[in-house]
Amino acid sequence: MVFLEFEKPLESLYEQLEKIQQVGSEGDIDVTEMARELENRIKNKRKEIYSNLTGWQKVQLSRHPERPYTLYYIQQMCRKFIELHGDRYYADDKAIVGGLGSLDGQTVVIIGHQKGVNTKMRQYRNFGMANPEGYRKALRLMKLAERFGYPVVTLIDTPGAFPGLEAEERGQAEAIARNLFEMAQLKVPVVCAVIGEGASGGAIGIGLGDRVYMLENTWYSVISPESCSSILWRSWDYKEQAAEALKLTADHMYEFGIIDGIIKEPLGGAHTAPEEMAKLLKRQIKKAIAEVQDMTPEERIEARIEKYAKIGVYEEEARTNS
Repeated sequence: MVFLEFEKPLESLYEQLEKIQQVGSEGDIDVTEMARELENRIKNKRKEIYSNLTGWQKVQLSRHPERPYTLYYIQQMCRKFIELHGDRYYADDKAIVGGLGSLDGQTVVIIGHQKGVNTKMRQYRNFGMANPEGYRKALRLMKLAERFGYPVVTLIDTPGAFPGLEAEERGQAEAIARNLFEMAQLKVPVVCAVIGEGASGGAIGIGLGDRVYMLENTWYSVISPESCSSILWRSWDYKEQAAEALKLTADHMYEFGIIDGIIKEPLGGAHTAPEEMAKLLKRQIKKAIAEVQDMTPEERIEARIEKYAKIGVYEEEARTNS
């Protein structure tokens, strides 16, 4: 079990519990009462810690190495899944996965960022940072869904689109912009969920939908706290202040009208009960699809465009002739 910096009080309690259980098993001693007491202390301490998390602490939770990623959710939610590869232009980007899945008998096209579960796989998946071919693959699958009338589900978890020179040479900005243009006009339902990090254009490149949700301990912003800190203060030392100033948590996004709802996580984060988290996510996705499926394609597109047109605050001033 991996403990984050702010979870250190829990680590010591778990160590005590492990030692007591070990003494009980090796010495044939009844430690049930002591173990129960420690478990209650752990539960209370966990509630205390997670009842008032800061923006930076939620950023840390969204990056937890044991947190479930896209392929885990797909395996848990779909009885059948056929992954489809390649953008038909350049290559198959491993940072974005997608294909056809069966969601309790309903065929959907699921697309999402995949970070990798260990060092080797993270390198293989480029840490969830997609190149242009990843976004073009995603668009190809969305168009496939539109052709056959399948809803589109996207799972967002990326520190950003890959910023390398080769990505820019192959049209990174154009690929993301094209996805936004096309997703706004897709005739089928589109449901998006931020399951981890939602950074910049890398996230929005598959994040424009009829319904957009965030898991409780995730973030969504134009820039990461570290990058914001390095720009404003020329140092990463102010990342915690940047996280608060950016207002990037699910609560803030819901308050601003950028997302449509927050999916509660098990106490301690999605990684503490991944199967339960997958069930909660699946339930919300099915509910969202049902909400928009009865609308006509024209109604969906109009509502989608109106939804994004209303985001933000502005004032109009009357022009005066001088």
